[in-house]
Amino acid sequence: MTGYQGHVIPVIIAVWFMCFLEKKLHEKVPEMIDLFVTPLVTVLVTGYLTLTVFGPIFSTLEEWILIAVQWIITIPYGLGAAVAGAIYPLTVVAGVHHMYNTVEARMLGTGYNTWMPIASSANFAQGAACFAVALKTKDQKFKTMALPSSLSAFLGITEPAIFGVNLRLVRPLVCGMIGGAIGAAVGSMFHIGATAYGVTGLFGFLTCADFIWQYAIMLAVSFAVSFALSWITHRDKAKDEDGEAAEEAELALPEITCEAGKVYAPIKGNVIPSAKIPDETFAAGVLGEGVGIEPEEGVVYAPFDGEISSTTDTKHAIGVSSPDGMELLIHVGVNTVAMAGDGFELFCAEGDQVKAGQKLITFDIDKIKAAGYSTTTAVLVTNSDDYAGIEIMEGACNPLDCVISIKEEAEEPAEEAAETEE
Repeated sequence: MTGYQGHVIPVIIAVWFMCFLEKKLHEKVPEMIDLFVTPLVTVLVTGYLTLTVFGPIFSTLEEWILIAVQWIITIPYGLGAAVAGAIYPLTVVAGVHHMYNTVEARMLGTGYNTWMPIASSANFAQGAACFAVALKTKDQKFKTMALPSSLSAFLGITEPAIFGVNLRLVRPLVCGMIGGAIGAAVGSMFHIGATAYGVTGLFGFLTCADFIWQYAIMLAVSFAVSFALSWITHRDKAKDEDGEAAEEAELALPEITCEAGKVYAPIKGNVIPSAKIPDETFAAGVLGEGVGIEPEEGVVYAPFDGEISSTTDTKHAIGVSSPDGMELLIHVGVNTVAMAGDGFELFCAEGDQVKAGQKLITFDIDKIKAAGYSTTTAVLVTNSDDYAGIEIMEGACNPLDCVISIKEEAEEPAEEAAETEE
């Protein structure tokens, strides 16, 4: 007898529970019947709980929130509107901003929609903060994303600006919240009201025809405050410094002439014998002899001129073949296959021809440690049985320092050679 079609929070809670339940069922239900049982049980249980628990409880909670919002914006002197304008972007981040349509519909039933100018001010301010970043940043890739995102926000669609730029950098988000609060306060003091809902930003002039100049002033204030604060506080520090450091590290690698039977360090760090790698398979030489490198930087370079013989979907390991037939495995970390590629980025594909020093993989050292895994990287000659042995260099190494030398087939001692001739 109760419909929840117009509510947002009950739906979010129901979908979250549905996701949690489905994952648990996949873990418990035998694979043979999983395809049938898991979807059926997931839908039946979630549907029942939504109608009997999530719907009644969280629709009531949503009603209380909407009543609180309506009360807040009635606080005099624009103070309530300022609070609402500041927190509006946060509700966009949470995905619950659509519930305000209910408030706007109720307002239109008794007069003007005074919530729309508040939302419009908040949206315009986020666009202005993003626009400041677009103009000031020196990162061309980031600029090409931020500029159209800001223009979209000026037309009322703020998700690209908030999620793509402002939330990632935090400071522009806060600057936009401040600008939105001040603009909303101005709009409240002008008693701006809309005759419809669903559009904000520049398109809002269509629904605020009775308050054209007041609406223009409100948007101008929102823009000016947010743009100025974002321009002053924005720094390209985090992204640019990391990116430039990685590029400088790559460009600084020496040019070398690869010698047959030599493996050059693919990572900067501390070299240890493969027997000391904290993994039984690597330490026992099951996959071949070689070294382990305790990395100082999260970049893997090509250890010689050759061909990528294999890659993994999880991006944590690759195989490289040399022209003289050496097969090398580079495995970043221990048990990192369980990370399913999180924190790894691959810059090559199977069959690619690579040059010594070419970037092949990047990985997040802190993320690997946080997941509880060793970062020690195995560099193993998988066909080491084809050779008489290998020599390794231990201790600190820079990329492209020689760390493994192959011993070819040993020469027969002179006495054995003489006996053979006889």
